[in-house]
Amino acid sequence: MPVSATAIPCLSDNYAWLLRDAATGTVAVCDPGEAAPAIAALEAAGGRCDLILLTHHHGDHIDGVEEVRARFGAKVVGAAADAHRLPPLDLALKPGETVAVGATKGVVIDTPGHTVGHIAFHFAEGDVLLCGDTLFSLGCGRLLEGTAAQMFYSLEALAALPEATLVCCGHEYTESNARFALTVEPDNAALQARAAEVKAERAAGRATVPTTIGEEKAANPFLRADDVARLAAIRTGKDNFR
Repeated sequence: MPVSATAIPCLSDNYAWLLRDAATGTVAVCDPGEAAPAIAALEAAGGRCDLILLTHHHGDHIDGVEEVRARFGAKVVGAAADAHRLPPLDLALKPGETVAVGATKGVVIDTPGHTVGHIAFHFAEGDVLLCGDTLFSLGCGRLLEGTAAQMFYSLEALAALPEATLVCCGHEYTESNARFALTVEPDNAALQARAAEVKAERAAGRATVPTTIGEEKAANPFLRADDVARLAAIRTGKDNFR
């Protein structure tokens, strides 16, 4: 059985992700922005953490790293290009290189846009994508450092993954994203259905992620943008949406 991913809610609307390789019992956590929830989830899962995977340098994704590392002796993995503003890395990776969680290998994908050093991890065996703040359910990350062109090509790379791939993103933004997405594509039946589903999930206090690449290709206006100019216009619209 390949690697599995479980969401760990933390801070006000973040998700860290707990990965487990069933064949070896190896455990990893991605983007522990807050130590206590990550440690509690890891203890509940058996008290082991071998790796800490980091998608980018923002505090709400790395502030729990040192406490988790100290508690479990985990090795920290992140982008070589962003090593200067990440916690000290035990393994600094470049796009196209791999990291093993037990018997399952994850490929590093370069995904600049939200930040210039952002990466994602794709575990094909298990259909898991750890995409941080690049791709959200029905949304994408703000262009805080990168350009619309960078984000367009990052999203294009993620859209090329198998449609069953689980989108394990960094925030619970789906309900607000749905409200904006409906102003962009009001007649999109897949989006209408997803928005209704999300509203019910949040009313029941349930997480709206992971979603899948296939679902996002059908309903996410950012992933459906035809070119850079269209993506830029949608992103500007979302930035100003209230």
